[in-house]
This record gives sequence, structure tokens and C-alpha cells, in this order.
Amino acid sequence: MTPLSIASRRLSTRLPRLYLIALSCLLTLGMPATTLAQGDDDDSSSGTAQVEPVEYQLPGDDTDAWAVIRHADPVVKSVLLVLVLFSILSWAIIAQRWTLIRRAWQQSEDFLDTFWATDSLEKAHSDLPRFPDSPVAQAFDAGYRELRKLQTAGPGGVQGNVENVSRALRRSASQSLTRLERWIPFLASCGSAAPFIGLFGTVWGILLAFQKIGTSGTTSIAEVGPYIAEALIATAVGLFAAIPAVLFFNYFASKLKVLAAEINHFSYDFLNLVERHQRNRAQRKD
Repeated sequence: MTPLSIASRRLSTRLPRLYLIALSCLLTLGMPATTLAQGDDDDSSSGTAQVEPVEYQLPGDDTDAWAVIRHADPVVKSVLLVLVLFSILSWAIIAQRWTLIRRAWQQSEDFLDTFWATDSLEKAHSDLPRFPDSPVAQAFDAGYRELRKLQTAGPGGVQGNVENVSRALRRSASQSLTRLERWIPFLASCGSAAPFIGLFGTVWGILLAFQKIGTSGTTSIAEVGPYIAEALIATAVGLFAAIPAVLFFNYFASKLKVLAAEINHFSYDFLNLVERHQRNRAQRKD
């Protein structure tokens, strides 16, 4: 008899025994809980320690996020309140600055098109009421008024007149950009501080969870779960307040940077026009 036939014969004799073992395992796994409980009772009568099954509460009306917030620790509630206030202020600033900067950008483009299409400064200045929110138009208004003051004051040097107009343009540009940048630094503060405020709530919730473990002597999720949930909610609210603030702060900063460059370019062009105008007047008088 070959070794292969011997091994197959041994396997055939062991298959019924293996089948019975597998069948008994399946029956045990499919046995109802009451049968298992009766078996545990029989074992307990013989002196074997009985292990009580752990009951887990499914998420419901008492375990959702709002319920966790309602039953949260006062410190965690204070943290959440601060973060919610930060988020409300941030969105209010975002909506207000978005509208203002968008209007300033659009009116500046329209003013530049109108300015370069006219053949005189007087005509361009008469069209300024159409662009009340344009910082470029406001810079032109300041420079044009200063130029008119210098012309009515009497003859003067070309370089001195250009310097006066240049200071008027810089002052107007600074005022316009300061007005547009108002409240935008709060977005940067919210974006940098909100995650750390949320982290404080997270640390506090974890600290309460460890205190609960120490006092109750158990690590059951039913005991420490609410405190861990408070900690995670504080982190989530902190990120919810910080992420939009950072994104829109960078967006507004880039828009204002481009707008400031447009004001500077227009100021240089306007100063060139003023200087050529003054030189032509001086040459005609000579």
C-alpha cells in the first residue's frame, strides 16, 4: 500500500469526526441566547463564575449630537459658545467684505475704461458719481482736486506740483485700502485661535473621561463615551469656525493686493499725465 493511499484512508476515517466537530460548533454559534443563559446557570451551579453580557445602547434621541451638547460640562459649553460666536462673526464679515470688495473691483474696472476713453481730465472727473465705491476713482478725485488747487494758487515748479499730487494720491489710496481691510484681520485671528479653543474643549473632555474612569473603576464606553463625544464636538466646531475664516482671509488678501497694485499703476500714469501737462504749459508760456 502506497503512502498516499494510507493517508487517504486515515483522512476518510477522520472526516466523520471532523464533520461532527464542525457541526457542533455551528450549532453552538447558532444557539439562542436563552440556551446559552441556561448553560451559564448550570455552570454557575457547579461553581463556575458567570460573566454578565455587556449591553450597548444604540444611538437614539438621547445620544445624538444635540443631546451630548445639552448634557455637556459647563466648560465645554462655554467653549462651544465662544466658537459659535466666532463663526457667526466670521460669516458676517465674509458676507459684508465680499460684497464691498466685489463692488469696488467692478467699479474700478469700469472707471479705468471710462478714464482712458475720455480726452480730458474734466470730463473724467464729471463721471465720478457713477463710481462711488471705486478706490481708483477716489484716488483720481484726490489727485485732481489737488491739481486744481495748485493751478488756482498760481505758477509753481513742475516737480513741486507733481510731489503734491503724488502725496494726495497716496493718502487717498491708503484711506481706501484701510476702509476695505476693516474687520478682515479678525478672520486671521479666528482662523488661528479657533482650533486651539476647540483643542482646549477637547482636552477638558478627555480629562473628564479619565476622571470618570478613576472614580467608577471601569473603562466601559457607556461611562466615558459622552465625555469623549464632548471632546470631539469641540474639535469639530473649532475647525468649522477656523477653516472658512482662513480661506476667505487669503482670498480677500489676494484681492486687496491686486487692487492696491491697480491703484499704484493708475497713480503712476496719472502723475505722468500731470507732469506732461505742467511741462507743456511751461513751454507755452516761454
